[in-house]
Amino acid sequence: MFACKNALSSMNFTFRFIPIANRRHSWFLLGALYLWIMRFAILSCALLALSYIIPAFAKLPAEASTPIAGFHAPKDAVILIIRHAEKPDSGPDLSPAGHQRAEAYASYFKSFGVDSKPLDLDTLYATADSKGSNRPRLTIEPLSKALHLQIHNQFKDREFEQLAADISSRHHEKRILICWHHGEIPELLRALGADPDKLLPKGKWPATEFGWVLQLCYDHDGRLIPSEARRIVEDIALGTPH
Repeated sequence: MFACKNALSSMNFTFRFIPIANRRHSWFLLGALYLWIMRFAILSCALLALSYIIPAFAKLPAEASTPIAGFHAPKDAVILIIRHAEKPDSGPDLSPAGHQRAEAYASYFKSFGVDSKPLDLDTLYATADSKGSNRPRLTIEPLSKALHLQIHNQFKDREFEQLAADISSRHHEKRILICWHHGEIPELLRALGADPDKLLPKGKWPATEFGWVLQLCYDHDGRLIPSEARRIVEDIALGTPH
């Protein structure tokens, strides 16, 4: 009887032990499978992220120097771009030197010429007034009065494409002056089909420079003529402000 009990006890022990061993083996396999799946998921996410990041970085240099394609100016148009005149230490107005430059523009642009031919301006644009600056509009107000031309200043300083579209829509207005904020002029150039790297030092308008005119000329199809795009140093002598 004792031997039978021992045999049964041994069999019961073995019966209980085998499932436990199998379960432990199964948990080990599941754990290994889970780790493999997690590693695969992490690797897949990393590769997916790189597929977005690498092309984005690869495009940065090209975007920094590539004009926006598709802009068509009115045929045979000429577009002049200037920065607003000198600013004070604070406030949205012009400094005394800035007011002098603004007044000087009235005569300077009335006698402005391209290829020794007078350029009779017929359209004026300025950045929309803001809490921080009314300077673009104030810079060309004396010119506006002298030429009896309205200043179109409905576009904010980063609404380049809207401005470009408005210029394109004015088929009979071909002698255009734009007064803008210097920090946004490179993007404005791109919107007008020009390359800022070819017109500005390192593609930027210097913060201390107020006396440049950028000239863009377009052909009979409204496309920019790159060889005729240039930066002109203004011939304006400012007196000592009072």
